[in-house]
Amino acid sequence: MEFFCYHRDRPGSAALREELLEAHWSYMDRYAAELIARGPTFAAGGDTPTGSVHIADLPDAGAARAFAFDEPNHQAGVYRDVLLRRWRNLLGRTMWQFPGGPSGGNRYLVLGFGAGEGVDLEPPSDRDELVAYGPLLSDDGEAWLGTAALLRAPDPQAARAVLSADRYAAVEVHEWEFGGRR
Repeated sequence: MEFFCYHRDRPGSAALREELLEAHWSYMDRYAAELIARGPTFAAGGDTPTGSVHIADLPDAGAARAFAFDEPNHQAGVYRDVLLRRWRNLLGRTMWQFPGGPSGGNRYLVLGFGAGEGVDLEPPSDRDELVAYGPLLSDDGEAWLGTAALLRAPDPQAARAVLSADRYAAVEVHEWEFGGRR
């Protein structure tokens, strides 16, 4: 089962986040085979961390909750909240298979939140700019709750355009970069 996890940073937690960097990476190393994508989000300008994205293929919801809530930054209070949803990998690849590679260009996390009849259930035609793409789903995997995309785009407005206009209750666009050990 695939899960999308977005830990949002607590304001003022950047120093603690930096202090725990090795512990975070060591924890994620344990999940290397399960990770589809990962990486930090940033405030506009790319200097201040605002969160951490992890998309993982895990055995079940209990394993996903353990993954999200046992994470060292979460345990230490770096994060203010956690978005954890079932997800479906519509690209069928990991971020390490992204044709554009780990650097170059602007990268974004786009989260669209909704309910009811699902939209954007197929990836856009220009898949080469998509790092990861899929629906956010209810715990049982049946109800559509939104869409999550990681992508390369020239600017936040172009990134936002990956989702249908006016079909979501809310859309967030965050600067994002490939995560992991450098």
